[in-house]
Amino acid sequence: MDADVIVVGAGLAGLVAASELTSRGRRVALVDQENAANLGGQAFWSFGGLFLVDSPEQRRLGIKDSLDLAWNDWQGSAQFDRVDDEDSWAVRWARAYVEFAAGEKRTWLDTHGIKFLPTVGWAERGDLRADGHGNSVPRFHIAWGTGTGVVEPFVRYAEQAARDGLLTFYHRHQVDALVMEDGAVSGVRGTVLADDNSPRGVASNRDRIGEFELTAQAVVVTSGGIGANHDIVRRSWPERLGTPPTEMVTGVPAYVDGRMLDISAEAGVRLVNRDRMWHYTEGLQNWDPIWPGHGIRILPGPSSMWFDALGRRLPDPCLPGYDTLGTLKHLRTDADIAGHDHSWFILSQKIIEKEFALSGSEQNPDITAKDRAGFLKERVLGKGAPGPVAAFVRSGADFVTAPNLEQLVGKMNELTDKPLLDAEGIRRQIEARDLQIANPYSKDAQVQGIRNARRYVGDRLGRVATPHRILDPAAGPLIGVKLHILTRKTLGGIQTDLDSRALGADGTPIDGLYAAGEVAGFGGGGVHGYNALEGTFLGGCLFSGRTAGRAAARQTA
Repeated sequence: MDADVIVVGAGLAGLVAASELTSRGRRVALVDQENAANLGGQAFWSFGGLFLVDSPEQRRLGIKDSLDLAWNDWQGSAQFDRVDDEDSWAVRWARAYVEFAAGEKRTWLDTHGIKFLPTVGWAERGDLRADGHGNSVPRFHIAWGTGTGVVEPFVRYAEQAARDGLLTFYHRHQVDALVMEDGAVSGVRGTVLADDNSPRGVASNRDRIGEFELTAQAVVVTSGGIGANHDIVRRSWPERLGTPPTEMVTGVPAYVDGRMLDISAEAGVRLVNRDRMWHYTEGLQNWDPIWPGHGIRILPGPSSMWFDALGRRLPDPCLPGYDTLGTLKHLRTDADIAGHDHSWFILSQKIIEKEFALSGSEQNPDITAKDRAGFLKERVLGKGAPGPVAAFVRSGADFVTAPNLEQLVGKMNELTDKPLLDAEGIRRQIEARDLQIANPYSKDAQVQGIRNARRYVGDRLGRVATPHRILDPAAGPLIGVKLHILTRKTLGGIQTDLDSRALGADGTPIDGLYAAGEVAGFGGGGVHGYNALEGTFLGGCLFSGRTAGRAAARQTA
């Protein structure tokens, strides 16, 4: 045997599994198609949001959360409807994960040195129904260090295990097949790729210089999802979400290619819920890209007005920060606009200064560097938009500004092949909304949501602008933002039991084979069901990677 356990994929789930294994004395071969600079994978680039329930941070802010409330939200969001088949293990994984988030997760993260900002974000506010999709309360805990900080301790453990002789890195090794003997996994084989010293995230070469085969008692597949492979995204695109866009921006590095899903299926592994995916509708073309088609997601507050490609205000619950897939479904199934791949935000300078954040570790340098003084200066005491947001306004291809609405709409029309927007029609809609601001109550659902958000101290202080008329010159200039579909997460994948054992076509575990992270739908082949509550992707990698590592350690004892 070349190792006790082979871990395929050096992202967050793989690193966590390796940590659990090496801490128990197991010898690990960590195999990845990228170079050493990419340890931590996609998680490194994330904002670092983690879903926690009834945390100390929530309690300090007066947020009343509970396991029962969180589980009600999860079920309403997941809408599991294949419980006798593809969701059979996903439901059990979901319950286990919510219990973890409401129990030992916070303490476990603390043992690894992961700390959180004092404020808690209110992401994915939902579809406006108590029993439907969305978070009833703020649960989005941002780690100091963003995703980089979440990954860092597990990278450190792997490097120490390598020095101790318990872990061997196989960088630039691309797995092409799982080796099976008598129905059990015995290793992997694949291609050795040429060295490539590209910086983290930059697309690397696929030049083949040799072959390899490794053997072990167990294999843990943690190879990620499909977000960078638009062909697979379109192939798996569900009819319920209409037609896939012709053009999308990419929210993950090029190596998130989905290869191991089909490779696993060829070895007899059962794939489930492949029609479930999570893409964002607030994507921007990165003015300073790292990987091909690099897109950045806006994390919006609730005040920007959202219009479709023809200049019509989106219906409820298609509001900024509320219902990601509900908005995607509307944009792709409405026959009048499905032929267009974009939508628009219109907002004021006052809104962008308070409400715009950008997803990604590189777009939040103060939090990524754990610079508390810089965070306070930039986001609490500072005037103007945060530096990375201001850079997009100056340099981004999707931003236009103007002192009045007619000029703004004219500039917005210049960003499309044909002038689709009518300034007079947009003015009528904005003025109708602005008339709702005069009182502390309103019939407009978005204005109601703004005032509801400001009842939460975290939103009032740092996330939601004081209600004002968008066309008030004192709040200007006006800003238009062209929004693209941004690919991100795979919600289905390898079906696993509660020990992360990969299941075969007949539903029984394949001896020695485990899966964790996005390739396993973050647990069970689809722990999120149809919708995610946010902060649950990193957390799903942590939880399923931990589970897989511990189970594989028991098998190889």
